[in-house]
Amino acid sequence: MKINRAYILRLAKEILQIPSPSGYPVEIIPRIKQEASTYNLETTTTKKGNLIITYPGLTDYSVGLSVHVDTLGAMVRSINSKGEIKFTTIGGPIWPTLDGEYCTIKTRDNKEYTGTFLSTSPAIHVYKDAKSKERSPENMYVRLDEVVHNKEDVEQLGIEVGNFIFIDPKTTITSSNFIKSRFLDDKINVASIFGLIQYLQEQNITPKYTIKFIISTYEEVGHGASFIPELDEMIAVDMGCIGDDLTCTEYDVSICPKDSSGPYDYDLTNRLIQVAKANDIAHAVDIYPYYGSDVSAAIRGGNDFKGALLGPGVHASHGMERTHVKAIEATISLLLHYLT
Repeated sequence: MKINRAYILRLAKEILQIPSPSGYPVEIIPRIKQEASTYNLETTTTKKGNLIITYPGLTDYSVGLSVHVDTLGAMVRSINSKGEIKFTTIGGPIWPTLDGEYCTIKTRDNKEYTGTFLSTSPAIHVYKDAKSKERSPENMYVRLDEVVHNKEDVEQLGIEVGNFIFIDPKTTITSSNFIKSRFLDDKINVASIFGLIQYLQEQNITPKYTIKFIISTYEEVGHGASFIPELDEMIAVDMGCIGDDLTCTEYDVSICPKDSSGPYDYDLTNRLIQVAKANDIAHAVDIYPYYGSDVSAAIRGGNDFKGALLGPGVHASHGMERTHVKAIEATISLLLHYLT
């Protein structure tokens, strides 16, 4: 199997640059829909904004592959008397990694203003606690790149409570085939599924099952795919965890039998592990202690199917993330062998 690395990485880099924190699918979903149209695939959009892409198979037995296009982010919480913007986070970013990060604020009339996340003690020459102060929304603000002196000046720009704040992803693809960026969770797998789609079409392969690619838009806040079309199985294709007590690396596909929401389907998980072993796919089997997925949300929403979770190993999740192209290829290979 030889997937088109260049295509996957090019698409990944493009969509990583498109802002899409949970609740703001405005720009990213049309782009994903456009990509699906190049393969002449049927798409539907749910009322909540999730995109469903249908890939016909040899049978009506349906397998959902869920990837989430929403990311972490922030929102304007208040503007203080000095014209500093206080924020609330969307999802669970590691707050210290935001200190010094560039960002963009988008107003309701689509104006954009740049800024920087900073500690309220930002200067070592001034503040004794510049190094030690806890980095949290209470102790941080956004410094706006506009000539403003007070709250009224900021409001005159059209900035107000509830405006989205987009964090610069800082996407870089290295010559050694590492992809490092914010929001690999889970945009790297949006690119991966299109790598799978391209391979199926170029090789003229019809999968055994009808595939429903579910592009969810609220996963980071817990209810991304809570309601979905009727499925027989659903696999969340999301980031694999790396860290203490785990065996996954940035070169593996990780298969998760249990996370904080409980065990995944025993039979489906076992079959995925058997496929990985039978085809010598670099993989790890790990339990994620602080994790939930679109499958978790869908099961809590009352959907009835077999559910599983897998994905490429991603280092430093919810911070400055990194993975390697080998993990992406292992993920696609596992999905391809399972589905065909």
